[in-house]
Amino acid sequence: MSADKALRGLGVAVATPFDATGRVDFKAFGELLEFLAVRRSLGSQSGKPAKTQAEFRANEAGGCDFLVILGSTGEAATVEPDERRAIVEFAVAHGHGLPVVIGTGSNSTASAVRLTAEAASLGADAVLVVTPFYNKPTPDGLVAHYSAVAEAAGRIPVVVYNVPGRTGLNLIPSSLARLWKIPGILAVKESSGNLAQIGEIARSLPEGKILLSGDDALALPALAVGAAGLISVAGNVLPRRTKAMLDAALEGRREESIRIHQALLPFMDALFLESNPIPLKAALALTGLAGDGLRLPLAPASAATRAAMAKALSPFIEEGA
Repeated sequence: MSADKALRGLGVAVATPFDATGRVDFKAFGELLEFLAVRRSLGSQSGKPAKTQAEFRANEAGGCDFLVILGSTGEAATVEPDERRAIVEFAVAHGHGLPVVIGTGSNSTASAVRLTAEAASLGADAVLVVTPFYNKPTPDGLVAHYSAVAEAAGRIPVVVYNVPGRTGLNLIPSSLARLWKIPGILAVKESSGNLAQIGEIARSLPEGKILLSGDDALALPALAVGAAGLISVAGNVLPRRTKAMLDAALEGRREESIRIHQALLPFMDALFLESNPIPLKAALALTGLAGDGLRLPLAPASAATRAAMAKALSPFIEEGA
């Protein structure tokens, strides 16, 4: 499948599980990738919360259209170079045939180029490249940065990632318009939280380019104005429901998409009670999908966040299941 068709629908920004010693937990990582990719036999159809973690996994598994590895949710900022290579190789080998997008952004163009070339050589289907943080580059600097990255990517496409809340730099539509002219730039993950900006990007989107929502809670309005999909945090835990929401919206089943969105919204909100992926790791632990280990300087979720997350998950799995 060509990248312009593959990078649509539900992409999941996959968490990186760590074990009790702080090492990458590849067993849990493999199980999480399988959960995201493989649709299982449905469990209880009663509409009641799952009574066990196994029943929850049966109810909620599958639905992911493409995997995003080593993004913000994947704690890429604190993954060491040797770990990064191993994670990429593992994801490519255990992605169950789904397209694998690797985060290769850096505030150093030389580093971003190196990471992008490495990802391409290891079999990535695309790369996700965040706007350079801290440096505050000008539009000319952004064009030069992404031109170098796109050249290093070679045959695989580049997804530009705009997340000003983390980088301190907002990629405004006029600057993005210049990036679209760079061969190899295929899509943008838009996480500005600004619906007016999202609408303008959609309005001026060149033919063949892709707009992806980077915010779960804003996915429906983004789809309404022209986005082709979502790169989701919530999809780590509830991929089937998140996919159902997107499909309903894209296929014009408005009331169904709103109903699912409203059911998911408390969970989506709980995911950002603290810095992502702190609440997500708590959710993964509560559902038995992975442990809740994080890399410093991220600390474990507070008791209040864990309680709020358990409440947000209560429609889907019984507490203590």
